[in-house]
Amino acid sequence: MAEVARPSKGILLTVLKFFVVFPALLFLPAGTLKFWQAWALWSLVGLLMALGGTYFVKHDPALMKRRLRRGPVAEKETSQKIIIALLSVFLVASFLIPGLDHRFGWSHVPPLVVVAGDLLVAAGFLLIFLTFKVNSFAAATIDVEPTQTVATTGPYRIVRHPMYIGVLLVLTFFPLALGSYWALLIAPFTFALIVWRLLDEERFLARNLPGYEEYCRTTRSRLIPYVW
Repeated sequence: MAEVARPSKGILLTVLKFFVVFPALLFLPAGTLKFWQAWALWSLVGLLMALGGTYFVKHDPALMKRRLRRGPVAEKETSQKIIIALLSVFLVASFLIPGLDHRFGWSHVPPLVVVAGDLLVAAGFLLIFLTFKVNSFAAATIDVEPTQTVATTGPYRIVRHPMYIGVLLVLTFFPLALGSYWALLIAPFTFALIVWRLLDEERFLARNLPGYEEYCRTTRSRLIPYVW
């Protein structure tokens, strides 16, 4: 029971931060609460996080413990500390720029495009959920545990890094969901950092996780099926 309680407390803290930091990053730059795109995205992400968190607290508390240990300080490799720090900066920017965009009216994104952005963000969360279901060792930091094995089922049959596809969908389409074209300029930098992270991760896993090199030989695609 103790193992379940510890991640549950961490999730509660995460949820509390979500209800303070998330809206602050959205509504303060916008200078108004009349920002329906932000309300829609905030509600959507909150719902998806609550559903996913509830599921894994019940079915895989060990995964939740691994996911709660995150951030630049938690990473062991210097390169990963840099990557996570930069990703954090771009994540904050992906909230601040749409808020400023809304305040000054830089973009005019049609409602249907905003809804499409919301759906793509939801698709990203779904793919992350499916990844976690088949890989309990999908930690927020790059590490290998003594009992860890190579994940080869579910989306791992198609690509080696399905979670990063989900992350890219979420981060790339946050701007459209928030009604901002200008914030899309962040996407290439985010993509470059994710590619850097996964290439670095593959080198680490090839050295430290038995069977990973063989998995790479049989599953050729990293992010884009049959392309790369």
